[in-house]
Amino acid sequence: MVEVTVTPQSSLADRRVQIHVRGLSPSQLVTLWASLKDEHGEHFQSRAFFRADRSGEVDPGTQAALGGSYSGVWPMGLFWFLQPDTPFRRLMKRDVAGSPFLVRLEVFDGIQLGTELQEQPLASCEAERWYMGPGMQRVPIREGRVRGALFLPP
Repeated sequence: MVEVTVTPQSSLADRRVQIHVRGLSPSQLVTLWASLKDEHGEHFQSRAFFRADRSGEVDPGTQAALGGSYSGVWPMGLFWFLQPDTPFRRLMKRDVAGSPFLVRLEVFDGIQLGTELQEQPLASCEAERWYMGPGMQRVPIREGRVRGALFLPP
C-alpha cells in the first residue's frame, strides 16, 4: 500500500517539512502533486517527477526531481514552486491568524503532464501551513504612506 506523509503535518509556512512516499515498486516513476486554493478560491499547483529508490521510497529532500515544476534536489520544491492556474495571480495570505493554507499532496503513477488529473492518486495527505504561531501578536502599522504589520512573539 502506497503512503505519502508530511512531517510535521501542521507547521509554520517558513518551516521545512519532510515529504516521504513509501510502498512503491523499486524504480517506479511517480508524480508528486501539490495543490491549494487561496482565500479567493484561486487554485495553485506544482508537480515533480521522481523515480523510487531500491526500497520503493521517494524522499524529495535527498532525491532529485527528474522534471515537472522544478528539477534537482529541492526539499521544499513542491511548496516553493506552486503556480496559479490563472496567469499573474499571486499567492498571498490575508487572514494570517485565523486559518492555515491547506496543501494537498498526491502521488500518481507515472509521469502526469496534464493540468487536470483524471486518474485516482495512489496516496494523498494534507499539510497545514500556518502564518502565525500560537501566542503571536499582530500589530497593524499605519504611518504616513507606510502600511504593514509588526509580529511580536509571546
